[in-house]
Amino acid sequence: MTRVGSPRERDESSLWTQRDASRIDRKPPRSPGQINVPHELAGFLTRSDVNLSSVAAVVYENGKAEFWRFQDCKVGWHLLQTSDLCNSPQAKVVSVCASSHLLIWCEERPPSESSSASPPLRNNLRFCVCRRDYEVEEGAVILGGVKITLHSSPKFAVLCSGECVHLLPDVEAKTQSSISKFLFTWSPHRDTFTVNTTCNNTPVKLVSARESDFKRLVTDCVGYLSILEPPEIQSFAPTGCGGLLLLLSTGWICLLQKDGILRRVYKLAENCFIQHRGPTSLCIFKDTLALIIEEKLYLIDLNCGRELEKIVLKKTGLLYVNQDVRQTPHLLSESGLFMAVNKETDAVNRAHSGALLVEAVFEEACKYYQQRSLSSTQLTVEALKKGGRFQAPISLASILRNYLSSTSDKLMCSLESELRALVSLEEVKGCLVKGGAKEVESMCYTLVEKEVARLLSISDLDKDSLSYLNSVFSIFPCQAWKAVQVALQLHYNGEGSLSSKAPPDMWKCVLTRAGASSSPAVLPVFELLCQSVLHFQPSWLPKFLQLAQQQQGSAGLGLPLNHVPLYKRALCILSSSSPDRNQHQDIEVELLLVSGRPNAVLQALRILMGKQQWEKVMQVAQEFCKQGPLLNKEIFTTLLCEVAHHRDLDSYLDLLWALCPEDFTVTTILNLVLQNLPSPNSPAIPSSFYTSCPPSQLTIGLLKPLLRKVLQRETKPSQRYADILQSPSYPPPALPRHPTDQSRDPSEERVNSSCFLLLYSEKS
Repeated sequence: MTRVGSPRERDESSLWTQRDASRIDRKPPRSPGQINVPHELAGFLTRSDVNLSSVAAVVYENGKAEFWRFQDCKVGWHLLQTSDLCNSPQAKVVSVCASSHLLIWCEERPPSESSSASPPLRNNLRFCVCRRDYEVEEGAVILGGVKITLHSSPKFAVLCSGECVHLLPDVEAKTQSSISKFLFTWSPHRDTFTVNTTCNNTPVKLVSARESDFKRLVTDCVGYLSILEPPEIQSFAPTGCGGLLLLLSTGWICLLQKDGILRRVYKLAENCFIQHRGPTSLCIFKDTLALIIEEKLYLIDLNCGRELEKIVLKKTGLLYVNQDVRQTPHLLSESGLFMAVNKETDAVNRAHSGALLVEAVFEEACKYYQQRSLSSTQLTVEALKKGGRFQAPISLASILRNYLSSTSDKLMCSLESELRALVSLEEVKGCLVKGGAKEVESMCYTLVEKEVARLLSISDLDKDSLSYLNSVFSIFPCQAWKAVQVALQLHYNGEGSLSSKAPPDMWKCVLTRAGASSSPAVLPVFELLCQSVLHFQPSWLPKFLQLAQQQQGSAGLGLPLNHVPLYKRALCILSSSSPDRNQHQDIEVELLLVSGRPNAVLQALRILMGKQQWEKVMQVAQEFCKQGPLLNKEIFTTLLCEVAHHRDLDSYLDLLWALCPEDFTVTTILNLVLQNLPSPNSPAIPSSFYTSCPPSQLTIGLLKPLLRKVLQRETKPSQRYADILQSPSYPPPALPRHPTDQSRDPSEERVNSSCFLLLYSEKS
């Protein structure tokens, strides 16, 4: 069929002629009424030529199979025999197909009560795919034993194409969403299963068919597919040579090849597909794909996706292949049988390629590289196109020369950047061979800068790319550090902070743990950069962490709930850089403070208190007490307990008292002080205690400004502690030996007694 001019609609009379059915198909199936097909037919009719006669198997839902033979000499169909296809009388056949010597069907079995699976899962996985060998003799059909190909599976539609059997999910069945996303290809000849999904152009996995348990086959894929939304299969048709045509809900017609590669062929117009709710019909006639949808017949070149013809039909129909004229489209409708008649004898001209032809060539390149790759990672067209992964344009040019008779402008545009990279690589080789030491060093820096920028531009870095980035930082540490500053556009503004003008996608690559390896030698990108910053600019590490946290918030990264905070990741690099913790303790404190997290701030405060850097302690306390009442309470409590132990904070008490939380009372303060006074491991306090006070002992005079401030803040000041703030008589009255009020809290009695002792010490 030759296309004239641009695609245009034609009336069916211009290319189609109604013919008598017997003249078009010399071995036609008779009307279903002639073989008395009941209502429970499993929806299957297959034929195979044996001794120049056609044999059909009619399979019912209850497992009954009738084998019929059509003979020209007897003019009609004749029943050979009736057999039970299934072993179990309770089995229900839902789909069936036949290859040259196999009958394959999917049957529904009653759910097993002894199964350990949950009831919903047990109900969904109550199907199994079975097979039986068969041979046709002169007067009978000999069936082999029943063998299970796949058990405990969801409902599948089985379909034969050449030597392959395709298992397609039932989109109408109410199964779990992740289960309905799989489609299997079983190869009886190779005894393998290929697991595919409609959103990937390469197989998900290839496994031996010796494992017949569906749940075991897909266990490691369910989690991966749960986050995907593959398009649904709207219609399908076998190609006859192992492939399968799929019409997807996105409007794409795809070809699933027998090697598991899913290739896009043609995209329907969106308005055409969205509005369509009726039946569709797909079929392949040699190199021509035919589709009937919305009473229009589309004829498409299967090799390049070119639309050859769009023909308007008076009535919709069903496409089928005439075994005598396989290259000619045939249509069965209510009006009769029709066939396409060529009015022109010219052969189909190969079209200049568009986007589909570009993709076809890239698929060929994928196969070429995958066969020669040492990596276990499956190479895809998307990975080949982006990120500079395509590193051999000469090989692609060779493929082009063998694949195409003319050059595609669009494909050459896709190759332009790769060809430029090839020329640049040749220039680098020449410079490295002929140049001096300085030129080689400059060239190495240029190459490292380009590689680091390229790798950091990949949002989803795989394990191989991450390992490669680690090796670049290991072999060229100085050049890599400079390259990072250029790629992230780091700028030190002189005010103690870093800024970056890098795009959010690059920061996403830096901050996420994509491609993270279980090997400790391969660091994630953020840890790798922290290690480089610590080596060349240690003082920048807290500033780099602060910048990373800002970018993490602005980029809106969807991090998991159990993600490790950035400051902990930076601290891991800091601790692994030196066994001596004191060497980088100042940087550790800064990292903890920059994080702004309450626990990290308190940890930094304790480190500073251990180093007796009291001025820094008070600076941190004043800064972070403003962040919230809870952190204010924790910081003030920590420092008040420290005041109870020694007098090193005396010169900072005014600043500390100003940080007292609003909800603190006198009782709260005195209880904290008494609970944290040094434990009296020494002998009993001598009588001279009342005449002198050790310099390390906390006195009421030190607490008096704080207590006065708290009492003044209360709306109704308590009279219980009012005498503490007045000048008492000297000496103070003796403490009562027995409490006069038995109902008073013993802890309050201890507070009062201690207050009087501290008051006496202050006056003395």
